[in-house]
Amino acid sequence: MFVSLTRLRIRSLRFMPLFGIHTLRSISQVKRAPGFRIGALLPDRSLTFWTLTGWDSQEAMRSYMTTGSHKQAMSHLMHWCDEASVAHWTQEEEALPSWSEADRRMRTEGRASKVNHPSPHHADLTYQEPRTTGGGPIHPA
Repeated sequence: MFVSLTRLRIRSLRFMPLFGIHTLRSISQVKRAPGFRIGALLPDRSLTFWTLTGWDSQEAMRSYMTTGSHKQAMSHLMHWCDEASVAHWTQEEEALPSWSEADRRMRTEGRASKVNHPSPHHADLTYQEPRTTGGGPIHPA
C-alpha cells in the first residue's frame, strides 16, 4: 500500500473558515477517488492538521491530489500555512500506522513544502510533538 502523510499548520484563525470548507470538499472527493483504500484525519494543537491516506499506488494518490477539490485547496496552502510537510512510503501492511509512527516518519523521511510565511520550525521539521488523540477515520464511499 502506498501511504501519503501531510501536516499543515494554518497561520491565522482568519483562514480557518475557508480551510474548513476546502477540507470538507477534499474529504468528499477522496472517499470517491479511484485507488483510495483508507485514511485518517488528526486535528492537532495550534491550528495544525494531519492527514494519513492509503492508496493502491502513487499514481492513484497523485491523480486525486492534482484534480478537483483537492487541487483547488492546494492553491491556497502557500498563503494559509506557515508550516507544511509531506512524507510518502510503501508498506506491506494494509492498516495505517499509528499517529506516533506517522510523526516519526514525517521527521525522518518527510520534506517541507513551500509556504510564503514559514515559521522558524518549518524547514527542519522541529515542530511540537503531535497530540495523537481526537482523530478520525476516512473510509471509501
